[in-house]
Amino acid sequence: MKVLVVDDEPDVVEVVTLTFKLHWPDCQVIAAHSGESALDLFCVECPDVVILDIGLPGMNGFEVCRRLRQISDIPILMLTVRGEELNKVKGLEIGADDYITKPFSPLELLARVRAVLRRAEMPLPLTAAPDFSSGDLTINFASHEVTLRGKPVKLTAIEYSLLFHLVRNAGRILPYGTLLTKVWGYGYRDETDTLKVHIARLREKIEDDPHDPKYIRTARGIGYQFCKIP
Repeated sequence: MKVLVVDDEPDVVEVVTLTFKLHWPDCQVIAAHSGESALDLFCVECPDVVILDIGLPGMNGFEVCRRLRQISDIPILMLTVRGEELNKVKGLEIGADDYITKPFSPLELLARVRAVLRRAEMPLPLTAAPDFSSGDLTINFASHEVTLRGKPVKLTAIEYSLLFHLVRNAGRILPYGTLLTKVWGYGYRDETDTLKVHIARLREKIEDDPHDPKYIRTARGIGYQFCKIP
């Protein structure tokens, strides 16, 4: 297990490193202090998860996240400053899997890292589960493959998990809290903004018109519903 920490504050890097050494001794922590060095280290070290600060000198964390997403689906946890809600949403929109606010509890950091790693493994469907088709969209539960009009759709672990739960309950409205609990865990059941951002990203990939979706419909103020199309 290897963690890449990207932060220009030595104190933050030290806290993260000590946290993993104390609570996860087998974990190797590598550090980068700029966006450019983070991208170089990523290609050389092939880490399992990235903890990425937004406020980096030169290339900021948003740009690093964008570039990582172009080449990898690695779990990314972004570090934000307390009160900067727009940064949290922006980070999720460009591909981050989760965020944690500075100053943070070491135990919370570990819990969030473990959570994004669990979601990345995607152990949701049984191999015996049948395939699912709706209009031009097809899902192979055994291989986790999603295709649209015969072409593969590249989804992150969270996007696939959301789609999985929606299609397994096709026709039913799944409340925000239910989806959040199923995909992120009970501690996230009130993080509605996080859910909305990931649903928007999923719609961008599977809907012909994300602003007028035919598959994932919004039940305003309640939740989301997957509509099966013949």
